[in-house]
Amino acid sequence: MSSSPPSFLIVGTGAMACLFAARFSRAGMAVAMLGSWRAGLEAIRKAGVVLVEADGRESAYPVTITDDPSTCAEVRFALVLVKSWQTERAARQLSECLASDGVALTLQNGLGNYEQLSGVLGAERVALGVTTLGANLIAPGRVCLAGEGLITLGSHPLMGVLAAIFRSGGFLVEISPDPNSLLWGKLVINAAINPITALLGITNGELLQRAPARALLAAAAREAAAVAAAKGVRLPYTDPVATVENIARRTAKNRSSMLQDVSRGAPTEIDAICGAIVEAGEQTGVPTPVNRTLWQLVKALRQP
Repeated sequence: MSSSPPSFLIVGTGAMACLFAARFSRAGMAVAMLGSWRAGLEAIRKAGVVLVEADGRESAYPVTITDDPSTCAEVRFALVLVKSWQTERAARQLSECLASDGVALTLQNGLGNYEQLSGVLGAERVALGVTTLGANLIAPGRVCLAGEGLITLGSHPLMGVLAAIFRSGGFLVEISPDPNSLLWGKLVINAAINPITALLGITNGELLQRAPARALLAAAAREAAAVAAAKGVRLPYTDPVATVENIARRTAKNRSSMLQDVSRGAPTEIDAICGAIVEAGEQTGVPTPVNRTLWQLVKALRQP
């Protein structure tokens, strides 16, 4: 690898994409973003990515942004942060611009993203990770950190380089040899927090302040963990309920990504989260009534 800054592309223009772009740009990296959301593209082109600190201070960070993957040739590292229902398109876009020796890292929510990317790009060019960071998109191109968290990366030949890049951006990073454990560990957390906050219109912290919501959180987490166990997946924690509650506490001010989607009338990732748990439960013979109900209720928010 040369001493020049790595070619780094962030796919997406939502809350998490903007958070990573701002921090990497702040660290002096040359960052490019690839997106399709018109309002986000226009805002970032005009003012850069604006990071709003907890005390209200704002800083704008320059990035290169485009909706045309052909302008992003020979990308060495790509960070995929689009919604799960946009992954197929992201894979096609990356097939145009990811270098032959490049790697696309997915930190997305839900199941199936890694498989979709690998099916188009090849498994050797795709890496899996999860993060418990929280971010709120205040307006297109304007983001605030809603909760610090950890980035856990699965095994890949370039993972050491990726870990160093993330650390240079001020992120906490660890590497795990078990990507399935990572994926299901995050899935349990998403299933227990995201749909309930979206349905009730509350922050993560408020889940713990409302006894019925907290009980529902616990039931969803236990159910999802039971499905993982039936699939032979060893979660990266021993107590799913305590882990989910700790995440909700650490990201108390965060409006979950699903709540943000529902609030602006956008599609959600519920199919790749609770829907995926229901499907896996059917395959393993584990009942999933809580996740099934949450899945159907969130879908009912958009479907007549």
